[in-house]
Amino acid sequence: MPGPEVEKFRDRVATVNERGERNWVSAKKPRGLFAKWRTIFSFFQMFIFVTLPFLKINGHPFLLLDFIERKFVLFGLVFGPHDFHLFGLTMIAVLVFIILFTAAFGRIFCGWFCPQTLFMEMIFRKIEFWMFGINGISPITKKKHPGKMFIKHIIFFIITFIITHILLAYFMGGDDMLELASQPFENTGAYIGISIFSFVLFLEYTRFREQLCTFICPYGRLQGVLLDQDSIVIAYDYKRGEPREFLRKNRERTGGDCINCKECIAVCPTGIDIKNGTQLECINCTACIDACDFVMKRVGFEPGLIRYASKTEIETGHRKIFTIRTIAYSVVLTLLVTLISFLLVNRSDVELTILRTRGLMWQDRPDNKISNMYDVKIINKTWDAFNVNLELNNVQGEIDIVGKELIVKSQEVNETKFFIVLDNKQITQLSTPIEIKVLKQGKTIDLIKTTFLGKVKKDSNEN
Repeated sequence: MPGPEVEKFRDRVATVNERGERNWVSAKKPRGLFAKWRTIFSFFQMFIFVTLPFLKINGHPFLLLDFIERKFVLFGLVFGPHDFHLFGLTMIAVLVFIILFTAAFGRIFCGWFCPQTLFMEMIFRKIEFWMFGINGISPITKKKHPGKMFIKHIIFFIITFIITHILLAYFMGGDDMLELASQPFENTGAYIGISIFSFVLFLEYTRFREQLCTFICPYGRLQGVLLDQDSIVIAYDYKRGEPREFLRKNRERTGGDCINCKECIAVCPTGIDIKNGTQLECINCTACIDACDFVMKRVGFEPGLIRYASKTEIETGHRKIFTIRTIAYSVVLTLLVTLISFLLVNRSDVELTILRTRGLMWQDRPDNKISNMYDVKIINKTWDAFNVNLELNNVQGEIDIVGKELIVKSQEVNETKFFIVLDNKQITQLSTPIEIKVLKQGKTIDLIKTTFLGKVKKDSNEN
């Protein structure tokens, strides 16, 4: 087992020293198979991030999250406040997926998918490696190269300014963002807000950095209650590596495979020692795996001392992914996805309700006619405006729409009133069932059943 010095990490987080001051992390550039694949994957992620808000389907956005107008577009489909039940179910499904994914594979999302890691490790950190070498930036480097530091900060701010504009495109649309960017002096207020947000991002990637993952991100705390001994995380094989012993020439080795080179600590972007076990600061970036494998190959030992593994696998040599927990989460997630898919497939482009106006009885009209007032609400979930026509299906009468026309604009709600006028001879009971046929461009899209109130004449033979 690890020596007594290992337990010191429990006294404080890796980025805080004994005096409570911050330890600045100067991570060394990782090299290896995982670093290569993460770089390739990051290019793919960057391409999606930059192009997604500008993609269109039939001239309409592929993705839009307009919270101000309460309009959301996902995969070309328009969603609004009327689809809140879909939004709620989707959020529940996402939460269940996060729980399932974390229980099975630990914090792998942070190292491979999280935007914070993507920008920090694959853009800003790589710029520092390019400017200052593979050992990154240390306090000594800052003092020796003040000119380079100034240039680095300018580059960082330009990049954060671009990132802010791309993020803005997700919330206002790609075309509107480009129009805003092309007219900075006509949109002074908007550019002040953009500059402030860009400066916040700039501070985050120059000063706050890995502390976002350690102190703010709730996902790191979640793994403490979601992980178990069967969760696959980045783990140090202490059964093979302990006791640690420095590698010395011409001396018989009596310890484990770990030579205590501390390369796994040098490349860690959050400054932890993975040999201390799973810690909340670990973002599963695989840098320590590449560093350890490189050293193992150099000294002639088998790679994999640090690898993706579960505690059960290290202790018994057997990996177990499908546990009772993961199976239960999988069943719940499958049911949720099935329900959401069913609702999406059966989601209509037009949602319509017709109700008789409350508090009103009938209205007498000339020529022995009688009318009732109704409220109609039509939700247009499509990109096109259209007219709606109403016709009576099972009785003879007239429909008089307030405003004469029922026009529903794209992605809007139209609420109005109309009258149904019937001949008094047709009224044989207090409440007469009627059917209203709803037509869009000549095609019937719905058949609404309601009632018509009218006065019933007394029998002439009745005294």
